[in-house]
Order: sequence, then C-alpha cells, then structure tokens
Amino acid sequence: GRRLAIKLLNASKFALTMGQGADLDLNPLNVTEDLDRSVVAQLREVIEQATDAMDNYNHTRALEVTETFFWTFCDDYLELVKERAYNRDGKWTPAQAMSARSALAIVVDNVVRLFAPFIPFAAEEVWSWYRPGSVHNALWPTTLDVQDVDGNPAVMEAASEALIKMRRVKSEAKVSPRTPFLHVTLEVPAVMVDLLELSRDDLALVTHVEGEFIIRPSAEEAVSVVDFELGEAPARKPRK
Repeated sequence: GRRLAIKLLNASKFALTMGQGADLDLNPLNVTEDLDRSVVAQLREVIEQATDAMDNYNHTRALEVTETFFWTFCDDYLELVKERAYNRDGKWTPAQAMSARSALAIVVDNVVRLFAPFIPFAAEEVWSWYRPGSVHNALWPTTLDVQDVDGNPAVMEAASEALIKMRRVKSEAKVSPRTPFLHVTLEVPAVMVDLLELSRDDLALVTHVEGEFIIRPSAEEAVSVVDFELGEAPARKPRK
C-alpha cells in the first residue's frame, strides 16, 4: 500500500505539471494522437472492469485491475510521451503536445478516484492539487467520461513491448539509458508492424534513436531487437 501511495503521488505530480505552465486540460476531444487515444481506451476498459468488480463487492479485483494499469501507465506511457508533453524544442505541434498532456491528466483524474477507496490519503492529496473539495465526495468514474476518445488499446500494448526490449538492450550492455542507438532494427509479429508505426516517433525519441529505425515483420510471436549499434552516452552535466 505504501509503495503504491508514493507512486501515485510522484507520478501524478509529474503528469499534472508537464507542459511548462500550460493549463491543465481534461477535455477528451483534445486527445488526438494514436498512442494517447490508446491509453485512454485502456483506461476505459479499466473503469468498466473496476466498476463491475465494485458492484459485485469484489474489492480485491477492482484494486488489481486498476493497479496493473497504473504501473504500466507509469513505467511505459509516461516515459513514451514525456518529451512530447514537454515539447521543449518545439519538435511537436501544439496539438500533438496538448494531446499527450490531456491524456496524462485524464488518466490521473480517473485513476485517483479509482484508488480513493484503497489509498484514501494519497488520493485526497493528489485531488487537492487541481480540484476543489474531497475526492471522497467526487463521482465514481464512468466510461461515459471518455467515450469520445476512439482508440485501440493494442497500440499502447505494442509500444510497451517494444520499449521494454529496447531498454533491455542497453541494460544488458551496461550503458546509460540515454545512450543513443545509431541504428536499430526491430522484428515484430506482422500484426504489430502497423501498430508500432503509430508510436514510432515517441518510441524513437524516448529510446534516443539517432539513425535508421527499422520495424519489420517476423514469423516469431515476440518483439526482438535483431540489429543495432550504440553510440556514446552523453556526458553528465556537472553539478552546480
């Protein structure tokens, strides 16, 4: 419980403060990018499953489905979109950056209510950062809140799998996560090729792909990094 509460506090602060002072946006209509629509589609499934579990007094199941989604959201989605959400160098259009920020805020706004019965103090603290009143008096999330976001959950699932495999390459090479790929080739199940193309730019940026990034079909059922070259890790900035 304590680990989950701390993660909710830290991840929510991170998600809600992206955008360098931009207004918090909870409008689902601003979620326009495929990867962002995908995570909101996953959220919709979680709301449905958690609500069904609570209605049937299966509190353990409600917590389980919410927590499973939340950890993937923190470990993968947050990492994938943070550069686009910040958009420090203007690489992305304002609409693309807003799409990420809106999706982040929408997920936090719903997850904090789903977690409220289980980690009440952490949920209340997060709620107080951006909404008046108490989370414990707020309406339980419904799928109607995000029904306008038409997304495919498989886009996020594919991006997560590719991200994990690309991280593992650097981990096994014992180099910094910021070490660039000078080039990299992924072989993926044929059904995943088009899905990964929808998150290619976010994936390339977060894994620091500087050269050719090839995604090609394979007869295998899992994602594999079959060819790559790593560059030099950027020098650490001296502490002031």
